[in-house]
Amino acid sequence: MTRIVLLHATPVAMAPIDAAFRDIWPEAETINLLDDGLSVDRAREETLSPALIDRFVRLGEYGYEMQAGGILVTCSAFGPAIDRLAETLPVPVLKPNEAMFHEAVQQGNTIGMLATFGPSIQTMTDEFNQYVAEHHSAATLTTVLVEEAIDLLKKGDVEGHNQRVAAQAKELAHCDVIMLAHFSTSRAADSVRQQVAIPVLTAPHAAVKRMKASVAAADRHSPAGVKE
Repeated sequence: MTRIVLLHATPVAMAPIDAAFRDIWPEAETINLLDDGLSVDRAREETLSPALIDRFVRLGEYGYEMQAGGILVTCSAFGPAIDRLAETLPVPVLKPNEAMFHEAVQQGNTIGMLATFGPSIQTMTDEFNQYVAEHHSAATLTTVLVEEAIDLLKKGDVEGHNQRVAAQAKELAHCDVIMLAHFSTSRAADSVRQQVAIPVLTAPHAAVKRMKASVAAADRHSPAGVKE
């Protein structure tokens, strides 16, 4: 059984990724590591500080010490920290949205994104631009921030969150595809699809498929019976 450690900076990301693993890779053993102070402190910083990067990396290293076969990060506001963690560990370390970016650019060049956590937008935009540059794509990204939606979700008002996200989806109806930026936002997928006639992508299922493939590839390149 492969153990996948999930790094969370907010509890609202946990249910969507759990559902995605049940749908796609139920054989995997998932372990949740949550530091919800990460998202609180990240919201207070204009840019990701070295201290917060170090703190995030320490959490990831602790996850690896739990015999992780892979680490999947569920919060999109820590891109540089995830990069450093990936450089440090010998197992697959995946950002939450890279698999969704791949699916999006397969469907067109005008990509829209609905986000609910403002501090994540710059890091996600940087990651998207890096992805399209590396893959020689002409895709461009337009992002809409849905104010206060994540606050409703944290209070347990899932329906209010979904309605608020869906209400702004029409601002991106001109795009070829819409991405829901965060794992937590994936709850609104059905509501958003009722408002637009274009594909709507969510991060959790794409991430699980990518992680499963990454672990399988790592296993093929490792000596039999030897854990890196």
